[in-house]
Amino acid sequence: MEHTYQYAWVIPLLPLPVIMSMGFGLFLIPTATKNLRRIWAFPSVLLLSIAMVFSVYLSIQQINGNSIYQYLWSWTINNDFSLEFGYLIDPLTSIMLILITTVGILVLIYSDDYMSHDEGYLRFFIYISFFNTSMLGLVTSSNLIQIYFFWELVGMCSYLLIGFWFTRPIAASACQKAFVTNRVGDFGLLLGILGFFWITGSLEFRDLFKIANNWIPNNGINSLLTTLCAFLLFLGAVAKSAQFPLHVWLPDAMEGPTPISALIHAATMVAAGIFLLARLLPLFISLPLIMHFISLVGTITLFLGATLALAQTDIKRSLAYSTMSQLGYMMLALGIGSYQAALFHLITHAYSKALLFLGSGSIIHSMEPLVGYSPDKSQNMVLMGGLRKYVPITRTTFLWGTLSLCGIPPLACFWSKDEILGNSWLYSPFFGIIASFTAGLTAFYMFRIYLLTFDGDLRIHFKNYSSTKEGSLYSISLWGKSLSKGINRDFVLSTTKSGVSFFSQNIPEISVNTRNRIRFFSTPLGVKNTFVYPHETGNTMLFPLLILLLFTLFIGFIGIHFDNGVMDNGISELTILSKWLTPSINSFQESYSINSYEFITNAISSVSLAIFGLFIAYIFYGSAYSFFQNLHFKNFLIKGNPKKNFLGQIKKKIYSWSYNRGYIDVFYTRIFVLGIRRLAELMHFFDKGVIDGITNGVGLAGFCIGEEIKYVGGGRISSYLFFFLCYVSLFLFFFP
Repeated sequence: MEHTYQYAWVIPLLPLPVIMSMGFGLFLIPTATKNLRRIWAFPSVLLLSIAMVFSVYLSIQQINGNSIYQYLWSWTINNDFSLEFGYLIDPLTSIMLILITTVGILVLIYSDDYMSHDEGYLRFFIYISFFNTSMLGLVTSSNLIQIYFFWELVGMCSYLLIGFWFTRPIAASACQKAFVTNRVGDFGLLLGILGFFWITGSLEFRDLFKIANNWIPNNGINSLLTTLCAFLLFLGAVAKSAQFPLHVWLPDAMEGPTPISALIHAATMVAAGIFLLARLLPLFISLPLIMHFISLVGTITLFLGATLALAQTDIKRSLAYSTMSQLGYMMLALGIGSYQAALFHLITHAYSKALLFLGSGSIIHSMEPLVGYSPDKSQNMVLMGGLRKYVPITRTTFLWGTLSLCGIPPLACFWSKDEILGNSWLYSPFFGIIASFTAGLTAFYMFRIYLLTFDGDLRIHFKNYSSTKEGSLYSISLWGKSLSKGINRDFVLSTTKSGVSFFSQNIPEISVNTRNRIRFFSTPLGVKNTFVYPHETGNTMLFPLLILLLFTLFIGFIGIHFDNGVMDNGISELTILSKWLTPSINSFQESYSINSYEFITNAISSVSLAIFGLFIAYIFYGSAYSFFQNLHFKNFLIKGNPKKNFLGQIKKKIYSWSYNRGYIDVFYTRIFVLGIRRLAELMHFFDKGVIDGITNGVGLAGFCIGEEIKYVGGGRISSYLFFFLCYVSLFLFFFP
């Protein structure tokens, strides 16, 4: 078994040969490389699949042997200082390796079809493969400085992938926003690493944990300095995992291609912050103040993300805020010491959210024939509806992913979220109330997304079709623009009485008339072409959805509670995941454990909240709207005048809060962006007016004095006599 561990360093390096081959091909033989571009997807998937098989084998060894393997080699040695690089294989690493490789493979397969018409196809695969390498290197790192190195590579790849369509100003702005926001956290992380190295003289995890367990309880080191350094480490996780107040980059990051949203903003990159906290939890757990702060930030984030998702109309941004909220659950679990529940929710959420994001990509792909390649329209749920008739497989997979995020048993996220809710109530009733209420909000906004997208009838139809030349109605630009010319894409929205407008005030009414979904238009040559309405995507894109559906259905069973006796530490080993995570480099006693009766009680309450959220969403966005519209209290509940109806006023305020992102972006723009610009303008004025003014004034004064003095030594006696008389007159005036 140790012989197998010796080759674990190969896992992060496996995607590199394809990256280098594509890079050299584009540099040396660009034409041939681009012509054969679809071939490069196969080796990318193959090598990452080999990494996945190796990761699964290591995980099996972990479960059977319960061993930890670490290999180090010295890179720099100077007197007492030694900088070592290496890799660490423990249960936490094995979990992350399987997660990254499985989701990465499915995203690569999905991307082959999704990006097939894009000019940047090869560039996309280079970026995404390099991102996989960086993430695999991060989770296998054996010390803090190595984590920071791969941490920065992950950030660089994220910047490149978010701004993949860099010719679109909004995408360029989004990647800059993500980069700058993460700079704040990354700078804090670097300061924290340097601080702990100054305190302990080591960057190895084992040394940090040993010092934390021995010195901090005995006041062997300055607790204030240690707390400050721990806070700086946590700041890096706050930015990377989009926690309040550094969450503002995540919804804008949806400007990248949808497969990227599934990979780095649902399953892996945003999970890097959770991984860092899980890795360093034995250090943080010795600092109660930091643990309370982590749980507080997680609680704020999970509630804020849920409220901001309520009124979003962009399907990807709604899912992004959902990701933010679920990451808050993981952060809360880590803050209260529930290590196993946090990692369990990390696993279940990753597969469920990857399913939802790839499903949204399939929806966007089906909407583009209607509206062209315009994210404002193809991702706008206001223009969707009734898609269940045209994309049945996508609809089914999306429904199961939605129910999983809502916490409906026996789907994946139910088991992990229920465990977090139970532990939150045991830790603090305040955290338990917020987490439980947010669980109901999660069910509401997730089912809202499903209903707006698939329920009812299609809320958009076209008129005045014309084309200037024979061919398809539209062509997707390889850089994210529409190449069609002479096509009138004006669309109209149905306006009948069965509409809905709970939070999204401008949602159009849903048509009750069945319309012909195939329309004809004539070219100038008289040839009739058909315009295809939403249709199911190809098998290459559907295959990852079906595989992720299996994960969503069955991965939660590793968290099913069993009564298998009592462990040495007095805690019942209730789940399969417990054995996988014990022992670990992060070995410490779990703070909470519940029996079967408590589990069933908590499950009933959490499922009841989820069902209530589903029911409310169905009232306002589903076909039940028409029924409740005819009830006696309709004027009070739905159509009341906001100026006279208290509930209507609350609804309007919640809508404004959610749609405007809690006004946090506005606050940052006015305080930081405009404030820094005004400060820069002030400094510019000071530099030009004062600093340069003094310098230029001295020069000008010297010039003027020189000009005057040159007349003194002109050699004319009359001038000498004139100045002599002036001096004498002044002398007599002041000294009479």
